[in-house]
Amino acid sequence: MRGLILPMALALALLALPALAEPPAQETVCDDRGDNDGDQLVDCADKDCAEAPNCQPDGDPENTNERCSDWVDNDKNGHVDCDDTACSGAGISVCLGSWDLAGTIPQAQPSASASGGSSDWKIGSLAGQGGDIVGEQSDLECSDGIDNDGDGKVDCEDVGCRFGPDVLICRGAPKMRFSIVSRVDHAYDLESETHDTLFNKLQLRSFGPIPNIANSFYLVSMRAEKTPRVTWAMFQLPLGEGHYVQLNSGGGGITDTNVISSGKQLLLDPAYYMINAFQQGNGAALEFGGPIGFLNEAMNRPAMWNYRLYYGGGSGRWAGNIGGRYFTYDNHRYTWSVGGLVSANLVGYLGRFDSMFLYTPAPLAVNLRLGAKYDQRAQERFPAANGRLYIRAGRLVLSAESYMKWEQEFVSFQNAYNITFGFLAVPEWLMVAFDYGEFKAEPYEDIPETFETDLKKIRDTDRFRFATHLYIYKNIGLLSLLYDRENIEATDQADGVLNHTVRVAAQYRF
Repeated sequence: MRGLILPMALALALLALPALAEPPAQETVCDDRGDNDGDQLVDCADKDCAEAPNCQPDGDPENTNERCSDWVDNDKNGHVDCDDTACSGAGISVCLGSWDLAGTIPQAQPSASASGGSSDWKIGSLAGQGGDIVGEQSDLECSDGIDNDGDGKVDCEDVGCRFGPDVLICRGAPKMRFSIVSRVDHAYDLESETHDTLFNKLQLRSFGPIPNIANSFYLVSMRAEKTPRVTWAMFQLPLGEGHYVQLNSGGGGITDTNVISSGKQLLLDPAYYMINAFQQGNGAALEFGGPIGFLNEAMNRPAMWNYRLYYGGGSGRWAGNIGGRYFTYDNHRYTWSVGGLVSANLVGYLGRFDSMFLYTPAPLAVNLRLGAKYDQRAQERFPAANGRLYIRAGRLVLSAESYMKWEQEFVSFQNAYNITFGFLAVPEWLMVAFDYGEFKAEPYEDIPETFETDLKKIRDTDRFRFATHLYIYKNIGLLSLLYDRENIEATDQADGVLNHTVRVAAQYRF
């Protein structure tokens, strides 16, 4: 019965969606900055407008915000709008990225950001204004060549990409970028009454388009706070029509918990019990993804339904470094994993790598994801299923995720869940959050002779955390206070553990 709840919720939500009117067969107005026919091409960018008077070059220079954003090669030099070097001249802001526009963000009609400048708006305030659906606000979505949210604007043309506080790739022309996430913690253990201070995180990332390959993306992430180790890498190429192929380092799967940047964790660290029994690393993985065309056409929403399929393999235990594998036991069985998921944006758009942090209120968005996989490990074989409901509404964010598996080798049903809630108490200043979750496992019917590999980590757990986050400089610096109580139950192999701490953390992310 439990396995039917999320599919039933999805079906009911779909039935409740209002029918949307069919768009006209072709672009009907060529100067309204709207995608009238729903083909993701706007005004003079659409071939339907080829004969429109306002779409004819007049031979005059490209020297204003309006002329540098009209999709017309006005001066007939073979370069359109921002591709023309003249559009980087003095007084022209439409071709600048969010980094350059910190004090010149337009106040009126932000979707047509050629209208001038105003210091009244702050970075991130334009997201969701002027027809923007707020679907593109991450570096991956803003460099994949796809109109993810179906608002007629692709990548750095999208308001969410140009002004979203988490987007770095659109600060100027898309190119290789470098970012840092760093955190220093002071922790007080309430059980042992001891203090500790350390550099808890130092994440270094390089990302951007792959040189000379249009609409591609790469990301390499390194953790350097203890010993340098490259922990995640992905290289993604377009296949056309919004589909892609990706080669990554095998850390992903049907949950995103362990591949989202450490700077986007609302409770500072991911909930370990959501991955320890379900998501063991592979050596490498091949992934395919993209829109589910016939479903999107039926609902008349280009970015509503998406899919992701993957296969990963590689024996041995992960050493914390890409390519680092080792064996600590006499079992060299090849490990592999295969699975897939579907994602439905029931309202608005939420992407895989979106942050749960809010800096300013955000429009309503609801995403439901359902996935399944089959894993073979050194000691285990199991099918697993995962579901997540993600809601963002104004100042609120809510995530409810469930993960379950059927352990075939030793006969045991295991499941975990986590509920995370966040509230932007004071926009641009203060956010609060809490989460609660559990991991439960039925006793093994066939008890293994030895507990090797990750079997030793599979223990019943419940955990509650509460955090307050103070934005220090825009959304780059955070000062956080975290209360954490985790109870790990005893087994025949290990004693119970109560982790009970209060932590003060200073973090910067850029």
